[in-house]
Amino acid sequence: MTKTQRQHRIGELIDRDVISTAAQLVGRLRDEGIAATQATVTRDLQEIGTVKIRDERGNRRIVLAASPKMAPAPLDHLRRMMGEWVVSVESSLNLVVVRTPPGCAHVVASALDRSALAGVLGSVAGDDTVLVIASERHGGERLADDFRLLAGLRSTETW
Repeated sequence: MTKTQRQHRIGELIDRDVISTAAQLVGRLRDEGIAATQATVTRDLQEIGTVKIRDERGNRRIVLAASPKMAPAPLDHLRRMMGEWVVSVESSLNLVVVRTPPGCAHVVASALDRSALAGVLGSVAGDDTVLVIASERHGGERLADDFRLLAGLRSTETW
């Protein structure tokens, strides 16, 4: 396993579970067949940008400094960004294409990623287009309808 793969797995573990020490991570990695010393894991934690916090239940835990799962942006923020910048929304199967004016797609994609909105697996932003991948269960058409509602667009409205 490469350093990048190990660090990615560490990120997944601290995102999913309450882990408060590097020693706990060493044990979890060992359980998965990944050999790493506590010193290596401590360096990995520093390199991927983690911090120790108390979560909403009062548990001490290690999280990524910019972890969207710990502090999702309010839905109002997403509604403002989409209302301001989204000009059209189209879907196909589990894909949603969101169009913005040139140079604005990254603003919408960032708001989407930080919103932790149900049904959104992730997004990729270009200059004026955001490709959003919907979960199979949620589906692209339903997610597109959600986006149109948030953006204040009618179902068939485009600019």
